[in-house]
Amino acid sequence: MNTNNGGPVRWWILVFTSIAMFGNYYVYDSIAPVADLLQRQLGFSSTQIGTLNAIYSAPNIFMAVVGGVLVDRFGAARVTFWTTLLCLIGAVATAVGHDFYVMAAGRLVFGLGAETMINATLAALGIWFGGKGVALAMALNISFARLGSYAADLSPTYAAGLYERGWQPPLWFGAAIMAIGLAAAAAYWWIDARAGKGQPAHGGSERFNWSDIWRFNRSYWYLVALCVLFYSVIFPFRSTFAIVYFQNAHGLPLEAAGRMNSYVFLAAIFVTPLFGWISDRFGHRTRLLMLGSLLLPLSFVILAATSWNLWITTALIGISFSLVPAVLWPCVSQLVEPKRLGTAFGLMDALQNTGLTIANVAAGALNDVSHAGPANPGGYASMLAFFGVLGALGFVFAWLLRRRELGPSGHGLERPAPSL
Repeated sequence: MNTNNGGPVRWWILVFTSIAMFGNYYVYDSIAPVADLLQRQLGFSSTQIGTLNAIYSAPNIFMAVVGGVLVDRFGAARVTFWTTLLCLIGAVATAVGHDFYVMAAGRLVFGLGAETMINATLAALGIWFGGKGVALAMALNISFARLGSYAADLSPTYAAGLYERGWQPPLWFGAAIMAIGLAAAAAYWWIDARAGKGQPAHGGSERFNWSDIWRFNRSYWYLVALCVLFYSVIFPFRSTFAIVYFQNAHGLPLEAAGRMNSYVFLAAIFVTPLFGWISDRFGHRTRLLMLGSLLLPLSFVILAATSWNLWITTALIGISFSLVPAVLWPCVSQLVEPKRLGTAFGLMDALQNTGLTIANVAAGALNDVSHAGPANPGGYASMLAFFGVLGALGFVFAWLLRRRELGPSGHGLERPAPSL
């Protein structure tokens, strides 16, 4: 079995981590399709529904950095398996609970595992693929993960019978998918160990010093700011409020609203690897980040100020959601040394989840204060403005990153990657 970065083992690593990520993303996005059912059958408010996703993010404000350190210390494969197990436990607890606090506890446990699992996967691909096609590998992994989100959005159509039985059966279905993800994580750990990389990356024996966090360069911090602002728009809108917004503000039935929302991920599934390949092949990464981050606030301006067809903003958000992650995450592996990749991804994730927590609750609160709903579709204007401002700030940091990388302090982000 070839254990070099150029050998076939890395592709098996990609396959099994991608299956596990499919389950992770499906369970995360399983809340949006049942949001209307939770409101009608359990009497949940918009703030409570926002909290179900916000509480996923809340523990990772603190735990993501710890998880990143654990990845560097104990190895990506081992950490991936145990955090995937936490994801399954959280998914089951969410499906069990009729009470809001029980469901919230399940989402909390799921969140404790999910974000560290994502960081472990990114670190594994960064180590196994190195500089040779890492953007394409990460893009393929992200695409398969987003196939899970697409499947969750589309579930009211292909699993309509589950939704006819209430809010609970769809969540049990998500837990079953997460169980398949756990099996894939176990297979990844086994293959990784056989290949001789089951041990911590690069020995993992060096003690972590918290002061090392402040030694990351300025380009990394610009990338972190862009990441936080970008995802604080994408996930709270797409994964929490988009479907109910399409229902109440545009009069779409649940099935049509779910399909419309799913097209964002459907486009990303196919286009993200293309952008990853373009990034590897031609470079110009900061220019690509600027383009992708500009499309996001533009889409909210169109939603708030026009009556244009929803296909237009769906296409813009889809391109943005395909382009930015395909370039952003591989850039970290170029800005940070391999032995600190887990910590770098963990810190990034911690700050990202701070933004997700605040944005989910803030958007839900804005909707409640504005009495947004089917009787008052104009009440969603404040939420759209909030997301538009965050998106515009993200573009500013993409521009600052480009300015720095074009100067003498650049890290080669504009250069093509070595061939596979």
